[in-house]
Amino acid sequence: MLATTSQLTIASHDAISTQATTAQPFKIRPFGGPLGAEISGLDLSKPLRDADFKRIHQAHLDHHVVVFRNQRITPLQQIDFSRRFGPLQIHVLHQFQLPQYPEILVVSNIIENGKPIGLGDAGHFWHSDLSYKERPSLGSLLHAQELPAEGGDTLFANMHLAWDTLPQALRNAVEGKQAEHSYLTKYAEQQKRSPWRPDLTQAQIDQVKPVTQPIVRTHPETGRKALFVSEHFTTRIVGMPEDESRLLLAQLFEHSIQPEHIYRHRWQPHDLVFWDNRSLMHLAAGTPADERRKMYRTTVEGDTPF
Repeated sequence: MLATTSQLTIASHDAISTQATTAQPFKIRPFGGPLGAEISGLDLSKPLRDADFKRIHQAHLDHHVVVFRNQRITPLQQIDFSRRFGPLQIHVLHQFQLPQYPEILVVSNIIENGKPIGLGDAGHFWHSDLSYKERPSLGSLLHAQELPAEGGDTLFANMHLAWDTLPQALRNAVEGKQAEHSYLTKYAEQQKRSPWRPDLTQAQIDQVKPVTQPIVRTHPETGRKALFVSEHFTTRIVGMPEDESRLLLAQLFEHSIQPEHIYRHRWQPHDLVFWDNRSLMHLAAGTPADERRKMYRTTVEGDTPF
Protein backbone atom coordinates (compact mmCIF):
# COMPACT_ATOMS: atom_id res chain seq x y z
CA MET A 1 0.00 0.00 0.00
CA LEU A 2 1.26 3.46 -0.90
CA ALA A 3 2.12 6.00 1.80
CA THR A 4 0.23 9.28 2.01
CA THR A 5 0.01 12.38 4.16
CA SER A 6 -3.15 11.09 5.82
CA GLN A 7 -1.28 7.99 6.98
CA LEU A 8 1.47 10.19 8.37
CA THR A 9 -1.16 12.21 10.20
CA ILE A 10 -2.65 9.04 11.68
CA ALA A 11 0.75 7.68 12.65
CA SER A 12 1.63 10.97 14.29
CA HIS A 13 -1.62 10.95 16.21
CA ASP A 14 -1.01 7.37 17.35
CA ALA A 15 2.40 8.34 18.67
CA ILE A 16 1.21 11.26 20.77
CA SER A 17 -2.21 10.06 21.91
CA THR A 18 -2.25 9.53 25.66
CA GLN A 19 -5.91 10.08 26.49
CA ALA A 20 -7.61 6.98 27.88
CA THR A 21 -10.77 6.17 25.95
CA THR A 22 -13.45 3.51 26.07
CA ALA A 23 -14.14 1.21 23.15
CA GLN A 24 -17.38 1.81 21.29
CA PRO A 25 -18.93 -1.37 19.83
CA PHE A 26 -19.91 0.19 16.51
CA LYS A 27 -20.87 -1.75 13.40
CA ILE A 28 -19.87 -1.21 9.77
CA ARG A 29 -22.50 -2.38 7.28
CA PRO A 30 -21.72 -2.19 3.54
CA PHE A 31 -24.63 -1.02 1.41
CA GLY A 32 -24.19 -3.81 -1.11
CA GLY A 33 -24.05 -1.52 -4.15
CA PRO A 34 -21.16 0.09 -6.02
CA LEU A 35 -19.96 1.94 -2.92
CA GLY A 36 -20.85 3.03 0.59
CA ALA A 37 -21.21 1.71 4.13
CA GLU A 38 -23.16 2.68 7.23
CA ILE A 39 -21.46 3.06 10.61
CA SER A 40 -23.85 2.73 13.54
CA GLY A 41 -23.39 2.57 17.30
CA LEU A 42 -20.65 5.23 17.28
CA ASP A 43 -20.79 8.57 19.10
CA LEU A 44 -18.27 11.01 17.65
CA SER A 45 -18.90 13.47 20.48
CA LYS A 46 -16.90 11.11 22.71
CA PRO A 47 -13.13 10.52 22.58
CA LEU A 48 -12.26 7.97 19.92
CA ARG A 49 -9.70 5.21 20.48
CA ASP A 50 -6.89 4.98 17.97
CA ALA A 51 -7.92 1.41 17.13
CA ASP A 52 -11.48 2.55 16.40
CA PHE A 53 -10.21 5.43 14.28
CA LYS A 54 -8.14 2.99 12.22
CA ARG A 55 -11.26 0.88 11.59
CA ILE A 56 -13.06 3.99 10.34
CA HIS A 57 -10.12 4.97 8.16
CA GLN A 58 -10.01 1.51 6.59
CA ALA A 59 -13.78 1.51 6.01
CA HIS A 60 -13.44 4.83 4.23
CA LEU A 61 -10.79 3.36 1.92
CA ASP A 62 -12.79 0.19 1.32
CA HIS A 63 -16.19 1.77 0.67
CA HIS A 64 -15.37 5.37 -0.44
CA VAL A 65 -18.40 6.75 1.46
CA VAL A 66 -19.13 6.11 5.12
CA VAL A 67 -22.34 7.29 6.77
CA PHE A 68 -22.21 7.94 10.50
CA ARG A 69 -25.77 7.80 11.80
CA ASN A 70 -27.28 10.09 14.44
CA GLN A 71 -24.24 12.24 15.18
CA ARG A 72 -25.23 15.03 17.57
CA ILE A 73 -21.91 16.79 17.43
CA THR A 74 -20.93 20.44 17.65
CA PRO A 75 -19.14 22.29 14.85
CA LEU A 76 -15.90 22.11 16.84
CA GLN A 77 -16.29 18.34 17.28
CA GLN A 78 -16.81 17.98 13.53
CA ILE A 79 -13.66 20.03 12.91
CA ASP A 80 -11.62 18.01 15.40
CA PHE A 81 -12.72 14.68 13.94
CA SER A 82 -12.12 15.87 10.36
CA ARG A 83 -8.65 17.12 11.25
CA ARG A 84 -7.58 13.62 12.32
CA PHE A 85 -7.50 12.74 8.62
CA GLY A 86 -5.31 15.70 7.66
CA PRO A 87 -5.16 19.49 7.42
CA LEU A 88 -8.44 21.22 6.58
CA GLN A 89 -9.01 23.40 3.53
CA ILE A 90 -10.90 26.69 3.63
CA HIS A 91 -13.40 27.26 0.82
CA VAL A 92 -12.84 30.30 -1.37
CA LEU A 93 -16.38 31.59 -0.65
CA HIS A 94 -15.58 32.97 2.80
CA GLN A 95 -19.01 34.63 2.74
CA PHE A 96 -20.52 31.28 3.69
CA GLN A 97 -18.19 30.27 6.49
CA LEU A 98 -19.85 29.42 9.78
CA PRO A 99 -19.23 32.37 12.13
CA GLN A 100 -16.17 31.69 14.33
CA TYR A 101 -15.45 28.47 12.39
CA PRO A 102 -13.84 29.24 9.01
CA GLU A 103 -13.15 25.51 8.52
CA ILE A 104 -16.90 24.94 8.09
CA LEU A 105 -18.70 25.84 4.87
CA VAL A 106 -22.44 26.28 5.36
CA VAL A 107 -24.31 24.51 2.56
CA SER A 108 -27.89 25.76 2.64
CA ASN A 109 -30.74 27.09 0.50
CA ILE A 110 -32.09 29.18 3.41
CA ILE A 111 -32.40 32.92 2.93
CA GLU A 112 -32.75 35.10 6.04
CA ASN A 113 -33.32 38.85 6.00
CA GLY A 114 -32.93 38.79 2.24
CA LYS A 115 -29.50 37.16 2.32
CA PRO A 116 -28.45 33.52 1.84
CA ILE A 117 -26.92 31.95 4.95
CA GLY A 118 -24.99 29.37 2.95
CA LEU A 119 -24.07 28.07 -0.48
CA GLY A 120 -27.43 26.99 -1.83
CA ASP A 121 -26.46 25.54 -5.19
CA ALA A 122 -23.44 23.51 -4.06
CA GLY A 123 -23.17 20.28 -6.01
CA HIS A 124 -25.44 21.35 -8.88
CA PHE A 125 -23.00 19.70 -11.32
CA TRP A 126 -21.09 16.42 -10.93
CA HIS A 127 -17.68 17.12 -9.41
CA SER A 128 -14.89 16.12 -7.04
CA ASP A 129 -14.35 18.76 -4.35
CA LEU A 130 -11.50 21.20 -4.96
CA SER A 131 -10.15 19.35 -8.00
CA TYR A 132 -9.19 22.86 -9.16
CA LYS A 133 -6.51 23.09 -6.44
CA GLU A 134 -2.95 21.81 -6.76
CA ARG A 135 -3.69 19.60 -3.73
CA PRO A 136 -7.36 18.64 -4.14
CA SER A 137 -9.47 17.38 -1.29
CA LEU A 138 -8.81 13.97 0.25
CA GLY A 139 -12.38 13.88 1.45
CA SER A 140 -15.33 15.95 2.60
CA LEU A 141 -17.55 15.55 5.66
CA LEU A 142 -21.12 16.84 5.49
CA HIS A 143 -23.23 17.00 8.66
CA ALA A 144 -27.00 17.34 8.44
CA GLN A 145 -28.36 20.26 10.50
CA GLU A 146 -31.78 20.77 8.94
CA LEU A 147 -33.34 18.47 6.34
CA PRO A 148 -36.23 19.02 3.94
CA ALA A 149 -39.38 16.92 4.09
CA GLU A 150 -38.67 15.91 0.50
CA GLY A 151 -35.67 16.06 -1.81
CA GLY A 152 -32.15 16.93 -0.75
CA ASP A 153 -30.53 13.61 -1.73
CA THR A 154 -26.84 13.36 -2.68
CA LEU A 155 -25.58 11.06 -5.44
CA PHE A 156 -22.08 9.55 -5.55
CA ALA A 157 -20.39 8.00 -8.58
CA ASN A 158 -17.58 5.46 -8.21
CA MET A 159 -14.73 6.68 -10.42
CA HIS A 160 -12.68 3.51 -9.86
CA LEU A 161 -15.49 1.55 -11.48
CA ALA A 162 -15.72 4.18 -14.20
CA TRP A 163 -12.07 3.51 -15.04
CA ASP A 164 -12.31 -0.26 -14.66
CA THR A 165 -15.24 -0.43 -17.12
CA LEU A 166 -14.01 2.20 -19.57
CA PRO A 167 -13.84 0.83 -23.15
CA GLN A 168 -10.30 0.15 -24.30
CA ALA A 169 -10.42 2.77 -27.04
CA LEU A 170 -11.23 5.48 -24.49
CA ARG A 171 -8.54 4.18 -22.15
CA ASN A 172 -5.98 4.49 -24.90
CA ALA A 173 -7.20 8.00 -25.68
CA VAL A 174 -6.82 9.38 -22.14
CA GLU A 175 -4.14 7.40 -20.33
CA GLY A 176 -1.15 9.60 -19.56
CA LYS A 177 -2.94 12.80 -20.54
CA GLN A 178 -3.64 15.89 -18.45
CA ALA A 179 -6.76 18.04 -18.19
CA GLU A 180 -7.31 21.56 -16.95
CA HIS A 181 -9.56 22.16 -13.93
CA SER A 182 -10.99 25.58 -13.10
CA TYR A 183 -13.33 26.73 -10.32
CA LEU A 184 -14.62 29.51 -12.57
CA THR A 185 -15.71 27.25 -15.45
CA LYS A 186 -19.43 27.54 -14.75
CA TYR A 187 -19.40 30.35 -12.19
CA ALA A 188 -20.90 33.03 -14.43
CA GLU A 189 -23.61 30.59 -15.52
CA GLN A 190 -24.43 29.86 -11.88
CA GLN A 191 -24.57 33.56 -11.04
CA LYS A 192 -27.31 34.10 -13.62
CA ARG A 193 -29.72 31.65 -12.01
CA SER A 194 -29.07 31.76 -8.27
CA PRO A 195 -28.49 34.21 -5.41
CA TRP A 196 -25.71 32.05 -3.95
CA ARG A 197 -22.82 33.05 -6.17
CA PRO A 198 -21.46 36.45 -5.12
CA ASP A 199 -19.06 38.46 -7.23
CA LEU A 200 -15.52 37.34 -6.42
CA THR A 201 -12.80 39.71 -5.30
CA GLN A 202 -9.46 39.63 -7.08
CA ALA A 203 -8.00 37.94 -3.99
CA GLN A 204 -10.58 35.15 -4.30
CA ILE A 205 -9.92 34.76 -8.02
CA ASP A 206 -6.21 34.47 -7.28
CA GLN A 207 -6.97 31.55 -4.94
CA VAL A 208 -8.55 29.49 -7.73
CA LYS A 209 -6.22 29.79 -10.70
CA PRO A 210 -6.64 26.89 -13.17
CA VAL A 211 -4.50 23.80 -12.63
CA THR A 212 -3.78 20.69 -14.66
CA GLN A 213 -4.46 17.22 -13.27
CA PRO A 214 -4.01 13.69 -14.63
CA ILE A 215 -7.15 12.39 -16.31
CA VAL A 216 -6.46 9.02 -14.69
CA ARG A 217 -5.20 9.35 -11.12
CA THR A 218 -3.79 6.75 -8.75
CA HIS A 219 -5.23 6.60 -5.25
CA PRO A 220 -2.28 7.36 -2.95
CA GLU A 221 -3.34 4.85 -0.28
CA THR A 222 -4.81 1.93 -2.22
CA GLY A 223 -3.01 2.21 -5.56
CA ARG A 224 -6.31 1.92 -7.50
CA LYS A 225 -6.78 3.99 -10.63
CA ALA A 226 -9.75 6.30 -11.09
CA LEU A 227 -11.00 8.75 -13.68
CA PHE A 228 -10.46 12.29 -12.45
CA VAL A 229 -12.58 14.59 -14.60
CA SER A 230 -15.92 16.27 -13.95
CA GLU A 231 -18.49 18.31 -15.83
CA HIS A 232 -18.22 21.10 -13.24
CA PHE A 233 -14.50 21.82 -13.12
CA THR A 234 -12.76 20.11 -16.06
CA THR A 235 -12.42 22.54 -18.97
CA ARG A 236 -10.23 20.85 -21.59
CA ILE A 237 -7.69 18.14 -22.30
CA VAL A 238 -4.23 19.61 -22.57
CA GLY A 239 -2.62 19.42 -26.02
CA MET A 240 -5.79 18.32 -27.83
CA PRO A 241 -7.84 20.34 -30.35
CA GLU A 242 -10.85 21.95 -28.68
CA ASP A 243 -13.52 20.01 -30.58
CA GLU A 244 -11.80 16.67 -29.93
CA SER A 245 -11.30 17.56 -26.27
CA ARG A 246 -14.95 18.51 -25.84
CA LEU A 247 -16.15 15.27 -27.44
CA LEU A 248 -13.81 13.05 -25.43
CA LEU A 249 -14.70 14.72 -22.12
CA ALA A 250 -18.42 14.33 -22.90
CA GLN A 251 -17.86 10.59 -23.43
CA LEU A 252 -15.99 10.31 -20.14
CA PHE A 253 -18.69 12.23 -18.25
CA GLU A 254 -21.46 10.09 -19.72
CA HIS A 255 -19.66 6.85 -18.91
CA SER A 256 -18.83 7.90 -15.34
CA ILE A 257 -22.44 8.38 -14.25
CA GLN A 258 -23.97 5.16 -15.48
CA PRO A 259 -26.54 3.90 -12.93
CA GLU A 260 -24.41 0.90 -11.95
CA HIS A 261 -21.68 3.28 -10.70
CA ILE A 262 -23.97 5.34 -8.46
CA TYR A 263 -25.12 5.32 -4.83
CA ARG A 264 -27.95 7.68 -3.87
CA HIS A 265 -27.84 8.88 -0.27
CA ARG A 266 -31.20 9.69 1.31
CA TRP A 267 -30.38 11.76 4.35
CA GLN A 268 -31.55 10.94 7.86
CA PRO A 269 -31.50 13.41 10.78
CA HIS A 270 -27.97 14.09 12.09
CA ASP A 271 -26.21 11.99 9.43
CA LEU A 272 -22.51 12.73 9.01
CA VAL A 273 -21.36 11.59 5.57
CA PHE A 274 -17.65 11.30 4.76
CA TRP A 275 -16.70 10.67 1.13
CA ASP A 276 -13.40 10.15 -0.66
CA ASN A 277 -12.87 12.78 -3.36
CA ARG A 278 -10.00 10.73 -4.77
CA SER A 279 -12.42 7.92 -5.61
CA LEU A 280 -15.74 9.61 -6.32
CA MET A 281 -17.73 12.40 -7.88
CA HIS A 282 -20.93 13.66 -6.28
CA LEU A 283 -24.04 15.58 -7.20
CA ALA A 284 -26.79 17.33 -5.23
CA ALA A 285 -30.15 16.02 -6.46
CA GLY A 286 -31.91 19.27 -5.53
CA THR A 287 -34.29 20.56 -2.88
CA PRO A 288 -37.71 22.15 -3.48
CA ALA A 289 -37.55 25.92 -3.13
CA ASP A 290 -40.06 25.94 -0.26
CA GLU A 291 -38.12 23.35 1.76
CA ARG A 292 -35.27 24.28 4.13
CA ARG A 293 -31.94 22.44 4.03
CA LYS A 294 -28.81 23.26 6.03
CA MET A 295 -25.56 21.28 6.23
CA TYR A 296 -22.07 21.88 7.65
CA ARG A 297 -19.12 20.83 5.48
CA THR A 298 -15.48 20.34 6.38
CA THR A 299 -12.90 19.46 3.73
CA VAL A 300 -9.66 17.53 4.27
CA GLU A 301 -6.64 18.39 2.15
CA GLY A 302 -5.21 15.62 0.00
CA ASP A 303 -2.07 15.00 -2.03
CA THR A 304 -0.94 16.22 -5.43
CA PRO A 305 -2.62 13.79 -7.88
CA PHE A 306 -0.44 11.41 -9.86
